[in-house]
Amino acid sequence: MSAFDPVRREVARIALQRLVEDGRIHPGRIEEIVAKAAKEIDQEMLDAAEEVLYELGIHGVHPEIVKTLGRLRFRTSYGQNQLRHSKEVAQLAGSMASEIGLDIQATKRAGLLHDVGKGMTHDQEGTHVELGYRLCKKHGEDPIVLNAIKAHHDEEPHHFAETFLVSAADAISGSRPGARREMFEGYVKRLERLEELAMEYPGVERCFAIQAGRELRVMVEPERVGDDEMSKISEAVVRRIEGELQYPGQIKVVIIRETRAVALAK
Repeated sequence: MSAFDPVRREVARIALQRLVEDGRIHPGRIEEIVAKAAKEIDQEMLDAAEEVLYELGIHGVHPEIVKTLGRLRFRTSYGQNQLRHSKEVAQLAGSMASEIGLDIQATKRAGLLHDVGKGMTHDQEGTHVELGYRLCKKHGEDPIVLNAIKAHHDEEPHHFAETFLVSAADAISGSRPGARREMFEGYVKRLERLEELAMEYPGVERCFAIQAGRELRVMVEPERVGDDEMSKISEAVVRRIEGELQYPGQIKVVIIRETRAVALAK
């Protein structure tokens, strides 16, 4: 079965399974079974969200946010379950916050809710960042949470140290081996094509696709490329990537120009 809305797909799967088992397949029975399945799925999503909140020790989340968070139970990105991903980001960010003396609870809360807008993208217009930001702002979430939602996709600068940890945890969770399903051959070709795109520009000495293809580091020859030309190369590479490649999330392009002066005292 396939559908654009993963929640409706799950309702349809359960309803169809029960109708086949029951054998009484007629319009009235179909509506009854679908209604029951939808109610069960709503409760399952709510239970899943509340369980995650309990495990993380996060309290005082508005019921509408909890409900939206629960919808991530049936949302995946390249095979990675988004509710588990959000929980993992919260745990990783919280662990880092404890190591460096930041607000652990605020960091975990921001990590859990950074992708909450993905539970609304099938119902409303807008990106998951916009939808999640509006939802959390409407229900009085902390500025750290609001900043984490926008900053993890670079839609605004990081205003809090905790949000840097959320972005780092998000990158770790999404790029670690086995987190997201992708054909190995296609993955290798994408990395190779990333490097080929950058190497086509004059003055580029070498480049490396790192962090599972989420970042492209481009080394330029300092004698041929000036500081003012670096931003032009980065913008050109980004436009090529957006126009020619398909990839999950976002890809950061970093241009590095290094000049060394070496002398030996004998």
